Amino acid sequence: MSAPHASAAGVVTLTIGYLYPSVLSQYGDWGNVRCLQQRCHWRGIDVEILPLEVGTAIEASAVDFFFMGGGADSQQRLIARDLVMAKGDAIREAIDAGSVALLICAGYQMWGRRYRPFRGDDLEGLGIFDAETIHWAAEEKVTIRDITSAGRGRMVGNVVVEWEGTTLVGFENHGGRTYLGAGARPLGRVVVGAGNNGKDHTEGAIVRHAYGTYLHGPLLPKNPALADHLIRLALQRRYGEVPFPPLDDGLEGQAREVALHLHR
Repeated sequence: MSAPHASAAGVVTLTIGYLYPSVLSQYGDWGNVRCLQQRCHWRGIDVEILPLEVGTAIEASAVDFFFMGGGADSQQRLIARDLVMAKGDAIREAIDAGSVALLICAGYQMWGRRYRPFRGDDLEGLGIFDAETIHWAAEEKVTIRDITSAGRGRMVGNVVVEWEGTTLVGFENHGGRTYLGAGARPLGRVVVGAGNNGKDHTEGAIVRHAYGTYLHGPLLPKNPALADHLIRLALQRRYGEVPFPPLDDGLEGQAREVALHLHR
């Protein structure tokens, strides 16, 4: 276990490495970082948010929690080389050492082995997830000519997922179909929606403490149990067991019940 972060007040501190915030934050995914920050604040945990843009170096031991949001194919191309060639070794080292990660949509795809867009060359991924993603149009070998044809095979809508004895609610909007290999287990089982590919009822992937998912919205404010699970993993990596008092999630629970009712 690494030594605790130093802080003036001697309080517990977590560092969130936010990958490409100026490029990949298309679906309100910044709200996930805000949720983590606030739930830590309510417990007296300091949070440092470290923007990791193209060209920013990473020190593997300094990041407790990686976050990467969603974006379109063109945005994935902007960051792909930097992610794999410049940051890849440090990220893999951090994940192997117990760092936590939450990857949404494009982030999830780029942490797999590769992504095949509907046109152009394949994009190499980090390979942390044993997973490959192929755009539906490339898989079905059709040409996208306009916005109508672009939407034909997209997976868009509300999602309900069984996870760890409870349910996650969210929204998906993706053209890629992700297929997991034997080295990755799904985040959960789809009850409503398409999930990874619309075929095998899986949603997301987990490898070590890295969690990938297609749930936008943002995900964590609507699913505080998952937010707290990830925070606790990050705390354990940095400090071992520390006090982690429960929060009053009454309003969040009401919002989830409404979402579940609407989704079903």
